[in-house]
Amino acid sequence: MAITGGNNLNSVPAPQKQTFATNYLDLSSASNAGWGQQYLPDLMEKEAEVFGPRTISGFLAQVGAEEAMTADQVVWSEQGRLHLSYKGNMSNNDVFTVTHDIDEASGFTAANHGVRVNDTVIVANTNGIFKCLVTTITAAAITVKAYDGTTVAQLTTAKGTTLLVYGSEYGKGTGYYTNSAASTTEERHTSNEPDFKTFTNKPIIMKDFYEVSGSDASRIGWVEVSTENGQGGYLWYLKAEADTRARFTDYIEMSMLESVKGDDSGIGANDVDAHIRSNGDIVGTQGLFDAIEDRGNVTTGVTGVNAATDLAEFDAILAEFDKQGAIEEYMMFVNRSTSLAMDDMLASMNSYGAGGTSYGVFNNSEDMALNLGFTGFRRGSYDFYKSDFRYLNDKATRGGINDAAGANAIRGVMIPAGTSSVYDQTVGQSMKRPFLHVRFRASQTDDRRMKSWVTGSVGAATSALDAMHLHFLTERCLITQGANNFMLMK
Repeated sequence: MAITGGNNLNSVPAPQKQTFATNYLDLSSASNAGWGQQYLPDLMEKEAEVFGPRTISGFLAQVGAEEAMTADQVVWSEQGRLHLSYKGNMSNNDVFTVTHDIDEASGFTAANHGVRVNDTVIVANTNGIFKCLVTTITAAAITVKAYDGTTVAQLTTAKGTTLLVYGSEYGKGTGYYTNSAASTTEERHTSNEPDFKTFTNKPIIMKDFYEVSGSDASRIGWVEVSTENGQGGYLWYLKAEADTRARFTDYIEMSMLESVKGDDSGIGANDVDAHIRSNGDIVGTQGLFDAIEDRGNVTTGVTGVNAATDLAEFDAILAEFDKQGAIEEYMMFVNRSTSLAMDDMLASMNSYGAGGTSYGVFNNSEDMALNLGFTGFRRGSYDFYKSDFRYLNDKATRGGINDAAGANAIRGVMIPAGTSSVYDQTVGQSMKRPFLHVRFRASQTDDRRMKSWVTGSVGAATSALDAMHLHFLTERCLITQGANNFMLMK
């Protein structure tokens, strides 16, 4: 029997510690994974975390709460204003014609105002202020007579005159009057009913998954990895799975901020609704930014994109909040440039700030670092607490979008602290909840707040697939109550 030796063996010894073609492992050959080094590399085992904390979740946890639900939508109602005030035009025959409610809300029907005959009102425009009595009402036309006998100043601009009801006055032995004309018979007015608006939002289903083959799941890597949730080791799939989970967690929060509802004008072949499902339901959900733009307040400042350098912007914001709920504590989540601009604005209030000596009263000394930042301030009766919003800074999230959006970039959001009282039509009673809270689908059978499960042959085998599938799912929506008390900074 003949024995044939291999012709590619590095088996020739050398008398000295030198490298020859016959006594070292050729790592540059194609058969050795394409290594180009003569010697093994000096491998740094620890993976470098060059982007710091990469997740942006945590915002909603600071300002809101979570609550389970079992329905396909959430319906809630919010109180309207208590007092009667309207905008309109004033003709020269002492007739005020209602055109808008005081908030200029869409869908308002002018003839459905709550003013009644014998109400005492204030009528005001740029031509004067008049205390009047309502004498007759015909639909949206309200005839008033000034107590001092003068003619109420005319201003035909549609929203140029404001009428405010401040009381009523009746003669002795009289009853209520009809709304159509003055009457001496005892006839009742139509009573004013509480004004409220109903809002709805619906949850969306979000999914993601990670897959690794059975062979790769048993492979040891060369580099030590670590993840945001504390996982680590030399198995690459552990890091990939953790990154997928962290990214999905961020998607959950980003969706609650950025989402919008689909167009309800009809379903066409190219509509989002048709792509998701075909039963005619409107898809999408209303996130925080869209809710504030739809029902809340937006400030673009008074001097430009970074108008937070000017107290005039905050004075205008305070004036708007005074017109709304006058909630006196607000959390401000802003991007970096706006945060620094606020610091400089507040520092300029100090006579030494312009020279860079001190910012406020910090007991600064030569043995400590100068504190050049502010976490909050009080203006008027309002307290503002400032916090950096990583989502608006990170280039891979809204930070990159803001770079391209110019004047439409979002530089911050103001959120009222505390709770609001609303009537929850699902529960059937008034309840106090944070202004922001997340509703997720859950029952005794299935909790869809944040589901994850594993399928495949790795670990506890559940199928014939020679891989591990890790699935993620949630079904939720954000409820923005009292959006009129929120402020979006652009």
